[in-house]
Amino acid sequence: MPLYIEFPSWIDPFVVSFLPIRWYAVMYLVAFAIAYALYRWQLRRDKTRTIDDDTSEMLFIWGVVGLLIGAHLFSILFYGDTKYYLTHPWMIFWPFRNGHFVGLPGMSYHGGVVGALVAGMIYAHVKKFPLLKYVDYIVAGIPLGYTFGRLGNFINGELYGRVTTKSWGMVFPTAPSFPTTQEWVRNVADAHGIEYVIGDMVNLPRHPSQLYEAFFEGIVLFLILWFVCRPMIRRLSLKPGSMLAFYIFGYGLFRFFIEYCRQPDADIGYVICGGSGCDNIALFQSFLNISKGQVFCLIMIISAIALFIIVNRRREKNVVKGNKGPSR
Repeated sequence: MPLYIEFPSWIDPFVVSFLPIRWYAVMYLVAFAIAYALYRWQLRRDKTRTIDDDTSEMLFIWGVVGLLIGAHLFSILFYGDTKYYLTHPWMIFWPFRNGHFVGLPGMSYHGGVVGALVAGMIYAHVKKFPLLKYVDYIVAGIPLGYTFGRLGNFINGELYGRVTTKSWGMVFPTAPSFPTTQEWVRNVADAHGIEYVIGDMVNLPRHPSQLYEAFFEGIVLFLILWFVCRPMIRRLSLKPGSMLAFYIFGYGLFRFFIEYCRQPDADIGYVICGGSGCDNIALFQSFLNISKGQVFCLIMIISAIALFIIVNRRREKNVVKGNKGPSR
């Protein structure tokens, strides 16, 4: 009996066969809708908010537009053919390739975060309102929406993980096969009970890392932010920006470790190769082999700590400055 899971054959990336609408795009819309609903729910309960409904809605829209632009630009600059796009800049946002509509292929989460924050900063500067308080409301619900984004990746059969010998490893039909002339390929195939003839190409089971991310970076992170961090911020009277710091830190931490199950891009590999087996990115071989995504996650973690210290140190200074009574 095979000790692995086949990617469900009934899953179709297209909503309907006669229209070029993918479930991935639908999941993006669901993600935005959930994040927006939770954002509005918090705003309605805020008796001290200083912006009207139109301004709060436009802030969210600006964030979404910034996210899409930043995610695509980041993907091009750090994961795509940068030289091609620098010499053909008009192709960056051109949604057609070889006569076919392809949308904006290539989206980077880390670039999306940067793009959304930059767009929010610009809009807040124009409208002259404090940004961090309302960003905190937005990011508190983002992980629950993000869950559906990763489910969209799973339905697309993309962003699959590394090869694994775990019994819940899944064979993705779009994943590349490996030659059984290599010993490690035969070892993995034998562990899963996959029959082969030496010389065959076999598609090996992989970590369903999209589902790991949907669970940990989505559901678990949402529960932590919503039911732990929100009450803690109120109880300790932490300053605006604290929830943003918790979100960035939590996402960066979860994503850093899940990256060990994800396969780095074949044309990039590891950016830090401190362990053994750097020549085979399909297998996990060392915690010291660091991908580009993990480097960005470390930057997120450090940035989150710095943000939390900065916004709350400002609070401590204000408290000390306003306290004119005797020390006890």
